[in-house]
Amino acid sequence: MLKAINTKTLLAILATLTAIGALLVHNNQVNAKAAADAAKAAAILQEQQKATDAQKKEDAEFWKKVEQKKKQSKSYAGDGSKTNSYVP
Repeated sequence: MLKAINTKTLLAILATLTAIGALLVHNNQVNAKAAADAAKAAAILQEQQKATDAQKKEDAEFWKKVEQKKKQSKSYAGDGSKTNSYVP
């Protein structure tokens, strides 16, 4: 009788340890997937940041060219005032 109780107890302990082991394996897989997803998200954010920086640089260069053209246009037009030399 005692041997049957010990066997049942050992089987219950073994089943519990098996369940704990399965949970640990599952938890490890979930953590690995979360880490991979986080790394992927970080890479995407980094690429977006690079694209944003490049766009800002292009915009700055564009506006610099626009300002230069404005200055050139003003220098060709003189000081921007109208002359009063015309007599009707």
